[in-house]
Amino acid sequence: MGTNLLSILNDLLKSFTHKLLLFMIMLFINPPFGNYLNVPNTVSIRGSYTLNPRKGLILQIFKTLRYSFACSGWVNKIGLRNKGIDYAIQTYKKGEIISIAILHQDDIDKLLCKVPEDMDIELNVSCPNTEKSVVENGLSQFINDKRSWCIIKLSPVCETALIDKYYKEGFRQFHCSNTLPVKYGGLSGESLIPYTSRLIKYIKHNYDDTVVIAGGGVKTIEQARKYEKLGADHISASTLFFNPITSWIFLKKYLS
Repeated sequence: MGTNLLSILNDLLKSFTHKLLLFMIMLFINPPFGNYLNVPNTVSIRGSYTLNPRKGLILQIFKTLRYSFACSGWVNKIGLRNKGIDYAIQTYKKGEIISIAILHQDDIDKLLCKVPEDMDIELNVSCPNTEKSVVENGLSQFINDKRSWCIIKLSPVCETALIDKYYKEGFRQFHCSNTLPVKYGGLSGESLIPYTSRLIKYIKHNYDDTVVIAGGGVKTIEQARKYEKLGADHISASTLFFNPITSWIFLKKYLS
């Protein structure tokens, strides 16, 4: 009896500690760097994973990942190449977040059967590099009390009506934002700043019970603080990690 009570108390303490972290400002590392980096005191987002594997990741990275001087940022057409949700589940570790992209409406039920109810996830509804649009509807089925994170990752050009829709469906965690659709693929970097800023202001002004993760052009402490002043609860970064020196300086300052 005493052992069972101790086990219950231990589980409650773990749950409380994990939920307490939601109220602290955290740094999220986005894909693709979140797939490979495990930095103390940060949260790695891995993915995005689809129901079935989509081959050709390494080849597509070499073929399409480029710095565009015309767009002043990194562009890619990787197109959700990944090892599939089964691989993500097998390699999942508590404390990280698995990004999921749904390509077909009937994939939802199959994913619900596969994905553990306590796995923290991000639903990517905004990838600009697939041959067809990702699924945006019917996603509220993934929300449950066992998950600390069930995030919607928005497009930088997301209409506010879509945000309203997700809020009414029960979503309270929003990631602003994904890459910007341009002629050359998906654009990352400083060009996202005005788009992300617009989304932060809209969400926090209209829905004060939400959690907003802000990313796009975060290369300096100053930019991270600007997002926080707009209302962002947490910060995310990705292209920052193309430069080891810049990223080391940022992490040392931001996490100190």
